Amino acid sequence: MPDRRGRSAHTRRYPRTARINEVLREILAEALEHISGNDDRLELVTITGIECEADLRHAIVFYSARTEHADVALEQNRVRLQAAVARETRLKRTPQLSFVLDSGVTSGWRIEELLKGLDAPDEPADDPGDERGS
Repeated sequence: MPDRRGRSAHTRRYPRTARINEVLREILAEALEHISGNDDRLELVTITGIECEADLRHAIVFYSARTEHADVALEQNRVRLQAAVARETRLKRTPQLSFVLDSGVTSGWRIEELLKGLDAPDEPADDPGDERGS
């Protein structure tokens, strides 16, 4: 049964900022894919999340990167990324983007490396008793 606005009761309601965050994440991921062809520092950068303010003035872009100097490359391409957002959306204003390394992903990579080290078999130590028998 439709509600007062004519929507179906089965549709899910999301806050506006949550919808905008998801749209911005998709747009920025696609724009990064195009830009990374020109800038090697952006090849292994992944947008992990967006937190946009309700007034759309600022948005924090969380990312993970396996390359060095990805933060510098993102800041240098900030205007191009904001232009991509402006082109793809019909928002009253385009949020100013700021980039923050996603510490959760970095911690996850470190934990994974430690766990891989536990799985590796230890090298056998040289037994000095073998050399005396000669």
